Amino acid sequence: MQPQAEPDHGGGVDAAAARWGGARADWLDLSTGINPEPYPLPPLPADCWTALPDRAAMARLLAAARQFWQVPAGAEIVAAAGASALIARMPALCPADAVIAGPTYNEHARAFRLAGLQVADSGMAPVKVIVHPNNPDGRLWPLTEAGSRLTVIDESFCDVMPEASQIARAADPGVVVLKSFGKFWGLAGLRLGFAIGRRETLTGPAGHLADLLGPWCVSGPALETGAAALADPGWAVATRARLVQDAARLDALMQTRGAQLQGGTPLFRLYAVTEAAAWQQALARHRIWTRIFPYAPGWLRLGLPPADGWARLETALEDL
Repeated sequence: MQPQAEPDHGGGVDAAAARWGGARADWLDLSTGINPEPYPLPPLPADCWTALPDRAAMARLLAAARQFWQVPAGAEIVAAAGASALIARMPALCPADAVIAGPTYNEHARAFRLAGLQVADSGMAPVKVIVHPNNPDGRLWPLTEAGSRLTVIDESFCDVMPEASQIARAADPGVVVLKSFGKFWGLAGLRLGFAIGRRETLTGPAGHLADLLGPWCVSGPALETGAAALADPGWAVATRARLVQDAARLDALMQTRGAQLQGGTPLFRLYAVTEAAAWQQALARHRIWTRIFPYAPGWLRLGLPPADGWARLETALEDL
C-alpha cells in the first residue's frame, strides 16, 4: 500500500513555534475553523471522570442531538470521539471506490485509500462524499438524489447555517450525515462527533457502526457537556449572530490589505492574496498562525480571532 498523506487540518502551532520562535502560549492560532469563544463548560458530576460512561448518559446525549438537529424519524444517531473517528470508519460501511469532489480537506479520501480503495474527484462511483459547507471555500451543495450505494454528507461546519442543513436526507436509504461538535461549540479537544442515518445504512459487511467503534467510545465528560450544549438553543442562536458579525469584521480588515474574499463560512474565511506563503510567514513573525494550501498558492484561510486577538491581528497586518 502506498503511503498516504497526513490528514489535512489546521493547527500545527508547535511546528510553527519551532520555526519562528516563542512558546505555544505565545501564538494566536487562526489556522483552524474552531469557534474562538467556546460553549462554557457546565458543572460536571465527579463520577463522569471516574466511572465508565453509562447508557443513561449516552441516551441523554442522543436525545439532545435528535432534538437540536431535528433528526428525522427512521434515522439513528451514533456518537463517537470526534467526526474524524467516524470519517475513518466510512469505508467499512461500503468498502467500494469513492467520488469526493475537490478541492476539499483530504481526510475522507485518505480513509478510503487506506482501505485499499480508489478515489476520484468526479465521475460515478458506489460512494459519494460531499463536505457541506465545503472546507476551505464554504461551497454549499444542492439537494440532489443520492444516486450511490453510500452518500456521506459531512456537515461539520453546517451548524453556523442550520437553514442549509440536509439532515432530512438522513432518513433516505444510503445516506449518512456527519456532525462535528468541536467546530461550532469550540470544544475540539472534547472529541465528539455524530453519524446519522438509517440503521441499515450504518451497517456494513463487518457490522453496525456503533459496534465497530467499540464500547465507551465517548468519554463521560463529553457525554455530559455535549448533552448540555445541545439542549441550549439560546446559546446557539446568539453565537451564530456573533460569528456572522465577526466574519464581516475580518473580511473588512483583510480587504483593506488587498485580500479578496473567495468564500468560507462564519467560522473561517478564504482569501485570495499574492503569495499566500509570504503572508503566512509575515504573520508568523507576529506569532499568528494561518492556513495555506499546496494546491492553491494564492489561497490564505483564517479563522476568527478571539475577542482579545483582534488588535494583535490588526497590528500584524499593518506590517505587510
